[in-house]
Amino acid sequence: MAKKKDDNPNYKVIAENRRARFDYQIEEDVECGIVLTGSEVKSLRLNQANIAESYAEVKDGELWLINSYIAPYEQAMFGHEDRRPRKLLASRRELARFWNETARKGMTLVPLVLYFNHRGMAKIKVALAKGKKTHDKRETEAKRDWNRQKQRLLKEHG
Repeated sequence: MAKKKDDNPNYKVIAENRRARFDYQIEEDVECGIVLTGSEVKSLRLNQANIAESYAEVKDGELWLINSYIAPYEQAMFGHEDRRPRKLLASRRELARFWNETARKGMTLVPLVLYFNHRGMAKIKVALAKGKKTHDKRETEAKRDWNRQKQRLLKEHG
């Protein structure tokens, strides 16, 4: 029987972009590897990262994570730049599809969560998303409030 992610001591969420699900309509998401230096990995192990205002783009046939923040690691001999573009590892087929969707259909590549997988490797989940309009956001919020209220009523009146 396979182990759950929660049971594995290596699985650890580092940073999450919770605002992305509110601002964007998520079409699909893909797990990508991320190219890091040693001091960046050490800093990630200490949960010192932020992907809230970052995005991904396909440039010159490669996928890049732009404007993500990984805090400098104090004990490192050779540090790193905290907001440098970081290369993401994806298959050629996914890269071609991402380029097609972003260039032709006007979609966006939004990072959702940065984590260490069950093998202890740093991974990032990138979503292909379409921006929501203000009325869509209000509609989503109204549905969420109604579901919350419905659950409360069911719990009280059982």
